[in-house]
Amino acid sequence: MKYNINDIEKIVDFTTWSDKQKQDELLKIDASLYCNLGTDSTKSDRELVRKESKKIYRSIQKVNPQLGESLLNAIDR
Repeated sequence: MKYNINDIEKIVDFTTWSDKQKQDELLKIDASLYCNLGTDSTKSDRELVRKESKKIYRSIQKVNPQLGESLLNAIDR
């Protein structure tokens, strides 16, 4: 199944998935967001993707606090 940004809370709440599986799926969603940006993307498009990435990274932080914190620090630099 292909997940998107609207599924991040559902993914975090899955009880049958390992933490690694949750992280991987959330990072796939994040990568997909950035892959859909192009040279014709507006500044508001890029800001929206950055905001959605932060949501994903906060969700990752619930599963893996160390990785989530690192990703949040990196995006804020």
